[in-house]
Amino acid sequence: MNPRLKEILFVDGYNVINSWPNLIRILKDNNIDEAREKLIEILSEYQAYKKIHIVLVFDAYKVKNSIRKKETFNNLEVIYTKERETADTYIERKLDLTGRKHKVTVATSDNTLQQIVLSRGGIRMSSRELYFEVKNTKSEIRRKNQKIKDRDFIKTLDINNETLRKLNNLRKKRD
Repeated sequence: MNPRLKEILFVDGYNVINSWPNLIRILKDNNIDEAREKLIEILSEYQAYKKIHIVLVFDAYKVKNSIRKKETFNNLEVIYTKERETADTYIERKLDLTGRKHKVTVATSDNTLQQIVLSRGGIRMSSRELYFEVKNTKSEIRRKNQKIKDRDFIKTLDINNETLRKLNNLRKKRD
């Protein structure tokens, strides 16, 4: 794969919401808007860290007179499809346009869409796989932030190398 290709991740929004434990809990309170907002927040953070382009697609297939709408939240592209257009259909069409020019991954647990993605040169990722990928990425961010805090703390102590060596020896003897 050409490393200069732009990486795009399409996410089947409602499919993911109905697969992630933390979002299912929100849905149990009949709060689809809050679940959508939480997913947008999570993917926005994930996108910023991973430096990939994410297109989050929510279908309005059964919403009367709805028109396709595009919104942006912290560089996260959010698409609401038009009436009688599913997220799957929208993603399939975009995959045909971008699949050969970019590295495209589609996150969905819809088996039919997964097969289409594979047949058109994309990479498929289940909603559950995306959940664990995002969860692992959050852990990685926390670890890196902690290392930075630890390193900055040591710098602020302004300890010379000899004192630091002695402290480390004391710590080793204690362990």
